[in-house]
Amino acid sequence: MDLTQLFCDIDDFVKALEQKNNPNLLISRIKNKRGVNPQMSLSEIMTIVVLYHSSNYKNFKSFYHFLKEQRHCEFPSILSYSRFIEWIPYCLFPLTNFLQTKMGEVTGISYIDSTSLGVCKNIRIPRNKVFKGIATRGKSSMGWFFGFKLHIIINEKGELLNFAFTKGNVHDIVPMKTLCKNIKGKLFGDKGYCSKKATNELLLMGIKLLTNVRSNMKKKFMSIHDSILLRKRFVIETVNDVLKNGCNIEHSRHRSPMNFLVNLVAGLVSYTYQEKKPSIKWGTGPKLLA
Repeated sequence: MDLTQLFCDIDDFVKALEQKNNPNLLISRIKNKRGVNPQMSLSEIMTIVVLYHSSNYKNFKSFYHFLKEQRHCEFPSILSYSRFIEWIPYCLFPLTNFLQTKMGEVTGISYIDSTSLGVCKNIRIPRNKVFKGIATRGKSSMGWFFGFKLHIIINEKGELLNFAFTKGNVHDIVPMKTLCKNIKGKLFGDKGYCSKKATNELLLMGIKLLTNVRSNMKKKFMSIHDSILLRKRFVIETVNDVLKNGCNIEHSRHRSPMNFLVNLVAGLVSYTYQEKKPSIKWGTGPKLLA
């Protein structure tokens, strides 16, 4: 990731917020309990939070100390680690709005899927206090987990089109209508999205939902082109894998729900800056049918 490009994009976005005079999104107008403002700008703090998710570090503390020692010339006013952690929650709203500006193009071919976000190991669920009363138990294809779900929609280029965040026990169909608000064309999903009611609702929105049928259901007619696109649904599963293992949106070291959300949104922003995203490689003739 190009650090200069990332900072310039974030800084331009923050300046646009300043022109709107929105006090809820500007760190320059927020003071902590002691009444001291940070020496770093909001743009610098947001840049560091996003940059971490494109690094090879799996621990933010180690990454931050690396910046202080090796990249101090690029962040001359860098704060102490404990001080920086205090300001991370203020990045949530501007980062979320910035992510909306990085969404991809609606091409008429979209894929929808969800992935689990465990906040602790199952054996430690009774002892978890950070997400007590917030996170819930859920079940995915990989088994039971305690945490939340991330629902995403992408196009065939691997670009994010929309995302939603729910508790772990929420069914995948529940946030689908909201996710598809600005989507048009064909939407491909797994068997978990197979629902007659949801299909009819999406048709009224100009969206054709295509999924595989369950073993106890009758097979539906599907054109060869749609059947091929449905078989390419693995692309969104690859995106989920990149988000969890490459962008590090899932780990069990969170110390507050707010920092968990910042970590999630920053990871999604980091993904939008990847030059090579998982995508469908189009072929012709026999290659497409293979």
